[in-house]
Amino acid sequence: MTQPFSAAIERIKRLPSGRWLFFRRALAHPLQLGTPIPSSPALGRLIASHIGDRKRGLTVEIGGGTGVITRQLLAAGVPADRLLVLEIDPEMADYLRASLPEANVTTGDARDLAALLPPSWLGQVDTIVSGIPMAVLSAAYQRQLIDAMFSTLAHDGRYLQYTFTLGGSPVRARRLGLTARRLGTTFGNFPPASVWTYRPVERP
Repeated sequence: MTQPFSAAIERIKRLPSGRWLFFRRALAHPLQLGTPIPSSPALGRLIASHIGDRKRGLTVEIGGGTGVITRQLLAAGVPADRLLVLEIDPEMADYLRASLPEANVTTGDARDLAALLPPSWLGQVDTIVSGIPMAVLSAAYQRQLIDAMFSTLAHDGRYLQYTFTLGGSPVRARRLGLTARRLGTTFGNFPPASVWTYRPVERP
């Protein structure tokens, strides 16, 4: 290992524990996280601002990471007992439970979302906030995730997806029978991030 690279790793190791954990897990599973840098509070505030009057409803956050978005959701008034945080990485899920003991954290794959939620939540979820790096996933994988998420949403429930892709929609919306709308972008995140919302295309 070259000296400059070793020095860089040592600097990264001195980051706060959550950032170092995120960096390590991103190196181990790059397709699960999409970026080696945790999301910023600015992105969390942008997401929370688009939950609006739904914040008292049932909220599911998919991809809790080290809790940056979770903290902003709680700060915006989402009740801890009406928020479920799903994290596929067991090590980060354990970190979330330790650092946010008030949060309801579940470890699992979002494709199994219906089986991971409390039975009383099925078909009643008001908002899903997803940090899954959809842009790097195949259409077939996206279909599995979309079907799982929409099977748990209430009729007027909302699916919010944040992404670090500043171009078009990270979800293959037309192919999956969805309408897509970008809600906003923040340059207070590195890399800059956008929030999108999706709904099934209404049939005539």
